[in-house]
Amino acid sequence: MLSLVGDVGLYTVLPLHTQEAGISLGSVGIILSVNRIVRLLMNSVAGAAYDRSRRRPLFLGSLLVGALATVLYAIKPGFLPLFCGRILWGIAWSGIWVGGATIILDITNHENRGRWTGFYQTWFYMGGVLGAIISGVGTDWLGFTSMLWLAAILGAAGWFASFVFLPETRLSRADDETVERSNEKNNYLSNASIWVAAILQGMNRFAVAGVLAATMALLVKDYIMTTEMVVGVATLTGLISGLRMIVSMTASPLIGIISDRTGNRWKSIWVISLLSALSMYLIGMERASLILIGLFLASITSGCLQTLAIAVVGDVAMPAQRGKAIGLLHTCGDLGSALGPIAAYAVLPWIGLSGVFTVCGVLFIAVIPVTIWQKNKSF
Repeated sequence: MLSLVGDVGLYTVLPLHTQEAGISLGSVGIILSVNRIVRLLMNSVAGAAYDRSRRRPLFLGSLLVGALATVLYAIKPGFLPLFCGRILWGIAWSGIWVGGATIILDITNHENRGRWTGFYQTWFYMGGVLGAIISGVGTDWLGFTSMLWLAAILGAAGWFASFVFLPETRLSRADDETVERSNEKNNYLSNASIWVAAILQGMNRFAVAGVLAATMALLVKDYIMTTEMVVGVATLTGLISGLRMIVSMTASPLIGIISDRTGNRWKSIWVISLLSALSMYLIGMERASLILIGLFLASITSGCLQTLAIAVVGDVAMPAQRGKAIGLLHTCGDLGSALGPIAAYAVLPWIGLSGVFTVCGVLFIAVIPVTIWQKNKSF
């Protein structure tokens, strides 16, 4: 949770504080995406490492590297320090993101996996809430650099808490659990359900963690902010981002519980995909009221899809391959979130924010037939 504060902080305020950061507006997309490009290579490495080694030391090491990356952001403004820090953060987050999900799958089964995956996502979004609010308010009150130092301190506190309380979980997993619930081959790369879940993860992360997170400040400044408001743009952006993640926190465990009880997670997935498309179209309408409704709906659907994708992988991947399967899932997610800011800022001058979010809606519509196919196959 605490490790996310520095990362979310950059998404929240960097587009509005490029001068203090020592970069140009055109390089914002690169800075916000390079860590995810690194993770495209590192997620599979992290997954293989977690399958072969103990979870605790790998997870603790990743948290420590993440805190050091935030320190690098704060030491000196400029493109190169930010660029190198984001590379370091990408390496760290592969270990945190893949490791955290693998640990959850270690201690759950098919009957309760949705519920506990949802609760795990709740703490993930709590980190986003803290990051958005602390970065927005902290930047307006203390300044951009001081906010980054505060984020680094919180990241170190997260490492210490994990050092004290996190147990080793690798030996507690049920190696004889029967998780193969279809006629797919045992190799996770041959499992169609895992690939569909990975595609959904990529779509979701592209639209929400990529495009929406990187353009939130512009939505606030152009369509939501009014002259009567007494708070700054960064503060309002942080507050809206925080509220959006609070909604995701609530939705994630609820959809996990529902999918556990129905026994077929794909029943929920195709409906959530349709609602995701609707949320993107509403955000693209360029009216404050519709944008806020779209943001609320996107907050629900993004948390749900992320929870369900991880739970699906846990259901069908063999225990000895869960780390690698989660690595594949997050690689697709990181590909989407890495391309999101770059694509959004590249086409923004030609199609505007409305066009950008319309494209996101089309992507969700396109994947719905595949999710319905998976639902029918799972009966």
